[in-house]
Amino acid sequence: MPPAAKTAPPKRVCIVGAGASGMSAAYALSKHPEKYLVTVFDKESVCGGMATSVDIDSEKYGAAYINDGVQGCSPAFANTIRMFRMLGFEATEVGMQISFGKGADFWTNVFPTELTAQFQKDIAKFGTALKVIKRLEVIFALIPVHTMLRLFRFSKDFGEKMVYPLVALFFGTGNQTPFISCAILERVFMDPSMRLFEYNKKSLLASIPTMYAFPKLHDVYQAWRADMSARGNVNFKLGHTVSRVVSRNAKQSGSKVGPVQIEYRTSQGDLADAVQTASFDELILAIDADSALRTLGRQASWMEKRVLGSVKYLYDVTITHDDLDYMKKHYEVVYNSAHNAPIPADCPEQQRSEAEEAFSFAENNFRPLYYTMQYPENKGKIEMSFDLTHWLFACLKMFARPGMQLKKHVFQTIFLDRDGSQDLWTWGEIPEDRRIYEKWWKQQSHRWQHYAKVVPFMMFINGKRHTHFAGAWSVLNMHELAVTSGFAAAYRLGAAYPFKGDNDCERLFKLYLGLSHGSRLRPEDRKGFFG
Repeated sequence: MPPAAKTAPPKRVCIVGAGASGMSAAYALSKHPEKYLVTVFDKESVCGGMATSVDIDSEKYGAAYINDGVQGCSPAFANTIRMFRMLGFEATEVGMQISFGKGADFWTNVFPTELTAQFQKDIAKFGTALKVIKRLEVIFALIPVHTMLRLFRFSKDFGEKMVYPLVALFFGTGNQTPFISCAILERVFMDPSMRLFEYNKKSLLASIPTMYAFPKLHDVYQAWRADMSARGNVNFKLGHTVSRVVSRNAKQSGSKVGPVQIEYRTSQGDLADAVQTASFDELILAIDADSALRTLGRQASWMEKRVLGSVKYLYDVTITHDDLDYMKKHYEVVYNSAHNAPIPADCPEQQRSEAEEAFSFAENNFRPLYYTMQYPENKGKIEMSFDLTHWLFACLKMFARPGMQLKKHVFQTIFLDRDGSQDLWTWGEIPEDRRIYEKWWKQQSHRWQHYAKVVPFMMFINGKRHTHFAGAWSVLNMHELAVTSGFAAAYRLGAAYPFKGDNDCERLFKLYLGLSHGSRLRPEDRKGFFG
């Protein structure tokens, strides 16, 4: 009898980072227990990365928790929504109302204000600009927003009072709004995979878009971890920091132990200084670009140093609080008819009717989720806030009448760009006894340089020397892109795409695979040559 065919041993995969990208990569690999043995390292004691939750006083605030890093997503985030659903969690629909600016600078997507009436010509021209940017996207990807505003001869006030707040809202850009690639701004209006708003030539924003409020993210990620652990081929080493990649090729490490060798240590406790080693066949770095570069150390290639080193990070702080006085001082929290756009005497009847209907709706239903405020000293610098109670009540299917019990609401204010804007921050106005939670964040800047020096070159470092990179930073800081990047890294290692056949999910996955990996779907997964 012929000898039995040898079965290849499972490929050992090291994933550094248990945020959305690392968890997605591990999930895709976990579906093949016969092919992969996966170890997930994270310095924190829980999974989730930025997607975490904090417990609060339910008797005082009407809810027992807040999501402190990520609140929700667009309906276009198909991979995120489907992943949550598969784990038994549903994101909940909520109308995305926004309150931009204060006083004479106030405008919103809920009803027309004096400011939108003032900028009618610029708003109409903005639609033309979006179409031109879309046609010439390769060029405009390298042009920052402030340059685009000058090219199309928009008024300075329109840029500062309407465009910059929009950019900050979309990307949480660490007060780098003037320097964001204008092609990315166009995408959030016109790309089916990223669209958040629909353009309107009269009001700039056409309507109140439907968003999804996330359930308690701590529970989602706990369930995600349990789902993978149950398959037996994924081991989580939480509370462990991978301090160094020792080697990434067989000649250095010795073929018997595997090409990838790492050093790691526990993040906490008495064993924090005890260095341990482990060997793997493949490495997925699902962490920040600068953390990845630091972990690679001397093992980093010149191209990895060039690409990863070009990602700029900024430091922000979020203060979660219940200070309604602070919110009223800096934002428009409740509806005020004094801000209604004037209705000209010769206004067409249909337009008059639509405006009056919007005013009536706002009077009874104005409850913003997002707020932005520009510093008077520098209109290009912005502060952002959220009404977490409105997000939570949507998720918990509760109803709060506008203006009612606002003193019990939980707000979160984000003070952006510590190194460049801290002298403008008003965080000292929030008393200590009104603060619930404070947390510092590191986030990438979406400057145009990111799309000149990082995004186009990711394909040249992914898959080299047994290493793949995953994370929203590789393109755009969104939870959906983090999830998609993890699936892509696992796919490159041979795992199946978990949502094969779902066109809504596949759309972004295929785009990401081509952009960041220079790859396309395998022949068995695609229809037609380009898939």
